[in-house]
Amino acid sequence: MPDSTIQQIKDRLDIVEVVSSYIKLEKTGINLRAACPFHGEKTPSFFVSPTRQMFKCFGCGESGSVFDFVMKMEGIEFGDALRLLARKAGVQLPDYHPEIQTKKNRLYEICETSCLFFEKQLHSSNNGQQVLKYLAGRGLTEESIKKWRLGYAPDQWRSLSDFLVGKGYRREEILEAGLAVASEKGGDSYDRFRGRIIFPVFDLNSQVVGFGARVFEKPGEKAEKGAKYINSPATPLYDKSRVLYGLNFAKTEIRRNDQCILTEGYMDVILSHQAGFANTVAASGTALTNLHLKTIKRYTNNLLMAFDADAGGDAATTRGIDLAIGEELNVKVILMPKGLDPADVISQNPEQWAKLIESAQEIMSFYFETALNRFDAALPSGKKQIAQFILPYLKKISNAIVRSHWAQKLADILQVSEGAVLEEMARIETGNDNSIGSYAPACPPSVVKTEAKSRGALLQERLVSLVLNYPSGLDFIDQASLELFSSNGAKEIVKTLKSRPVESPESAQAICQELSGRDKEVEGFLGDVLFWSEVQPSEDGFAEIQLC
Repeated sequence: MPDSTIQQIKDRLDIVEVVSSYIKLEKTGINLRAACPFHGEKTPSFFVSPTRQMFKCFGCGESGSVFDFVMKMEGIEFGDALRLLARKAGVQLPDYHPEIQTKKNRLYEICETSCLFFEKQLHSSNNGQQVLKYLAGRGLTEESIKKWRLGYAPDQWRSLSDFLVGKGYRREEILEAGLAVASEKGGDSYDRFRGRIIFPVFDLNSQVVGFGARVFEKPGEKAEKGAKYINSPATPLYDKSRVLYGLNFAKTEIRRNDQCILTEGYMDVILSHQAGFANTVAASGTALTNLHLKTIKRYTNNLLMAFDADAGGDAATTRGIDLAIGEELNVKVILMPKGLDPADVISQNPEQWAKLIESAQEIMSFYFETALNRFDAALPSGKKQIAQFILPYLKKISNAIVRSHWAQKLADILQVSEGAVLEEMARIETGNDNSIGSYAPACPPSVVKTEAKSRGALLQERLVSLVLNYPSGLDFIDQASLELFSSNGAKEIVKTLKSRPVESPESAQAICQELSGRDKEVEGFLGDVLFWSEVQPSEDGFAEIQLC
């Protein structure tokens, strides 16, 4: 790939805009700062420099250009990052280059071609016309159907597979993309999705990576037996434990509103966006995971959960609350009318959906509401069941005043004394000593393991950066001190500066720039040091960054 093409992509893209599509950045001086997405930390030590078009984490040491960031975040090769960023930059890549024809690239092409096939079937086939009428009856507009690229899978065994083979793709690739199923009796594989409404699943860059599919009952006919919804399996492109449906369209609104609405289904998300709540997403084809919540936390700390008003929905909400608190998110619950999901509510009355969001309840209010819906507070057995349900959560409240408030409310509902409630609560074993507001994660957080730089390496970077900002400090570094540097980059930079007249920070940096390109180790060290020198003078909270 010509260097000119790569440079053209870099020139057209702002690293701040690209990084902001993944994590929430805060302005600090001339740079932007965030908690590092590559290692676990509480004090933000990840910086992005608009002037240098570089990123750098002073905690784990990760740094580089916009290409390095996307490769690291997406877990992809350079060719895939090149194709992704070229598309974002509007740069046309040459027709064929081996370095960009990776396996993932082929799978992206298969998913995109399949999506176009399903869209064509929806708008051109007789059955597709019936599906369009059904979708319109559910309240979807033509604009939403087009935006979300909904489609229809013909009720035939190999219509998609044969179409893709005709386009030059191998059946093995179609299987790997999750669009076909291997035949148990041998012979050709067959289509995974047949006679179903298709919901493409997108990655953050709106590339199709998988599909969800809802069974479609034709008028006067019974649908084929099977699950109402089926989804793509895990593939090299699609990890359902990480992908959130709708996040490609929602990420900007989530950041703007500083709030994310989490629902259960595809229709919930589409209709919520259509109703003006574009900060809505859903777990994609699986139960909510810690990885989903970590993704949400890149954009906001505030989560509103809106799961179906049934036993399954209550269980999903309760489990989701525990996971979300474990990720230190601020959680509220949107209480759904009995028997309805968000899509039902929005279809009937979008204004009611707005009111439900506005009246989202705190966690304990949700638990009380759930218990009172399940059990009869008028019966002794019901009172016992309500207490058994609520008391474990009540005991986890760390603040004594807040805990007393809810204990009094429970006592009033059960028509017993607060002392009786507290006595019974004392007998409850919570299984851990975590408290609401300070839960430990339900499972250990998954972070990308990056070998952190040693304290000595970071201190050398910091020392040289101080010399760049305060050149008079060169006088304190004698030959003996110079030999203490273990980094060849540090030695070369300091030796070069000491051999030349340095009148100001600007002249120091100009001299250092002359070293670029001579030695990869020196150049890498220099890049980190220049970042340090740029960040250090203007950062009020810079001292909080731990050199460890």
